[in-house]
Amino acid sequence: MEPNGKTTAIEQIAPITSDSKDLPLSYPSTNHATPEVIGLNDDTELDERGTQTTVEELEEGKGRWFAYIKTRNFYLVLLLGQALALCITGTNTFSNLLAGQPFSIPAFQTLWNYILLNIVYSSYTLYRYGFQGYINLIRHDGWKYIILAFLDVEGNYFTVLAYRYTTILSAQLINFWAIVMVVLISFAFLKVRYHATQIIGILICIGGVGILLGSDKITAGSGFGGVTGGNQLKGDLFALLGATFYGMSNVAEEFLVSKRPLYEVVGQLGFWGMLIDGTMTGIFDRPAYKTSVWNDGKVGGYLTGYTLCLFIFYSGAPIMFRLASAAFFNISLLTGNFWGVIIGVKVLHYHIHWMYPIAFVCIIAGLIVYYFGNTILGEARKPWLGKNQEQGVSGVGTARRRVEMGDELPVPV
Repeated sequence: MEPNGKTTAIEQIAPITSDSKDLPLSYPSTNHATPEVIGLNDDTELDERGTQTTVEELEEGKGRWFAYIKTRNFYLVLLLGQALALCITGTNTFSNLLAGQPFSIPAFQTLWNYILLNIVYSSYTLYRYGFQGYINLIRHDGWKYIILAFLDVEGNYFTVLAYRYTTILSAQLINFWAIVMVVLISFAFLKVRYHATQIIGILICIGGVGILLGSDKITAGSGFGGVTGGNQLKGDLFALLGATFYGMSNVAEEFLVSKRPLYEVVGQLGFWGMLIDGTMTGIFDRPAYKTSVWNDGKVGGYLTGYTLCLFIFYSGAPIMFRLASAAFFNISLLTGNFWGVIIGVKVLHYHIHWMYPIAFVCIIAGLIVYYFGNTILGEARKPWLGKNQEQGVSGVGTARRRVEMGDELPVPV
């Protein structure tokens, strides 16, 4: 360590051991370490760092069938998934309330979330890396985060746009394509191999959503019967495009948070998302500014609620990507329809159909079946990080932290 508190080039190449400990305060201006080379170099070095066992030894010692379900981490993942589903439900509720004012500016609504993410997480990244280190991060790795932010912003935009033209039933069915995209991309590019129980679990969850959609169709709820904008084909194409962007962004974020600190990834997503989304709202949302109500105090309250729900969602999603996967993340959100009706009973005066509780139980059962065949580390062990996860970061929710610290609930100490 140099007297000024900055790290030298020799210190820089040392492995990252956690999200908040032993991380260099600044990247050297001449050599910014990329995510692909950060980590332990070999198994011997892993042992020298105090690890008592390898990943394979840990998993083989506990067996495969039902091993992960017996851990506390499984219930943490299950609860986190439902918390994120509630956050999405909250954003949908506030969007409905805003539309009733009327106030419907999709890109503008999301913009404030990216601004808040940037303020919170980029500020901390700047504190950790120093100004020069932060500039080097943008110079050398900025292109990766630009791609991630672009995929995320476009997924949000086209999904919201789809509801202007097509039925909710059609859009929600097409959104299942996001799950398909995640599975296909993970299989092809990240070398993820799905167990039979995982495929069965996904199908059970989809069946549960089918029950939800069927009950809505029977009761003619949520506007399933008509096309809101008069051009259903256009709406279906927008929904398909949005689901495709969502699937790609989820896999990209899972890859990045497995190799880099959470605050860096989320901060960069907020920074570039703010710029991209701000540009889009200035170009495509201008007509909506004239027709929306601005002087109603409720608009500010609803917009604040929407932003806070989305901020919590974006803060929790990377932890889910580490503990589980992009696939489990997406099927966990399928319960959002059920939570939406529960909130709608009080806020929007909905009525619960008797098939809703059955559908909810079906989805939860699918989430449990999904992990029947997983080892003790579940999906926290990422195949692209090496057999002992030596190419990944050791931080909150990672398998490497689980092995090194022996901590079943992986939190920093």
